[in-house]
Amino acid sequence: MAAVEFDPAARRNAETLMDLAYAEDLGGIGDLTADAIIPAHGRGAAQFVARKEGVIAGIPVLQLAALRFGLPTWFKPLVQDGDLVGPGDAIASIAGPMRAMLAMERTALNFLQRLSGIATLTARFVAEVADTSAVILDTRKTTPGWRALEKYAVRCGGGRNHRIGLYDAVLIKDNHLAWLAEQGDPISLAIATARTHAPAGTTIEIEVDTLEQLDQALACQPDIILVDNLGPESLAESVRRRNARAPQVLLEASGGITLATVRQLARTGVDRISVGALTHSAPALDIGLDFETDPPPVSSGSKR
Repeated sequence: MAAVEFDPAARRNAETLMDLAYAEDLGGIGDLTADAIIPAHGRGAAQFVARKEGVIAGIPVLQLAALRFGLPTWFKPLVQDGDLVGPGDAIASIAGPMRAMLAMERTALNFLQRLSGIATLTARFVAEVADTSAVILDTRKTTPGWRALEKYAVRCGGGRNHRIGLYDAVLIKDNHLAWLAEQGDPISLAIATARTHAPAGTTIEIEVDTLEQLDQALACQPDIILVDNLGPESLAESVRRRNARAPQVLLEASGGITLATVRQLARTGVDRISVGALTHSAPALDIGLDFETDPPPVSSGSKR
């Protein structure tokens, strides 16, 4: 796939987290084990190596780790974010003071494994809907403090980002509607109120969980209607009603979607499928840092 931009928000997020991780692991004291066993002049080399097949995300974060731990000139990426790697493929190489590399090892792997796990799971969802018109989106179900990075990893896997936070789009959910329940028609009231008070150009989306609510929302023509926890037959009916009454409104499916169900839902004709599991349940990709006693020549990694 084409290179994915490591946007300024993701970079700021990574820099902040890297400082926290550095302080968390070294505690202002250092690596007691490496400092005791490895002489200050000891040098070595290592490669980040995939143990399982997956999609890589986090190369720029590895570069930040090398910088933070004092190894900026000895780091060389061998693949780019978004590349598919297999077991044994080299991802990046690093050489320099052994103490610094050992201090960096776990922090660097924590970032790379977490982000690559998200990219890998996202790529699997994207592959399941490849022959449909549906796109895969993430949600706000991210690790607190990691959102920009985790959403970057979703893009590395071929997915797209939903709203970044509460500040960049309106999404009217069931609890908002419950607040308005005694004031007539909560759906039309919520959409009208959002249009009045949100900044001009703000995307207006509303969540519904019945076909009756869908009909009410279609009459108001928001930008997007999120259809929550409806099965394939009801979702297909939602698409038919949308096409007949308000074809410009986007339909988004959400709610407990898995790799086993996403293809069937995508084939109903929905435009978007949002999957919380991309960020809240992605398993880490198995990656290791393999050391050598003598610095090896830099070799190119596999890109598949």
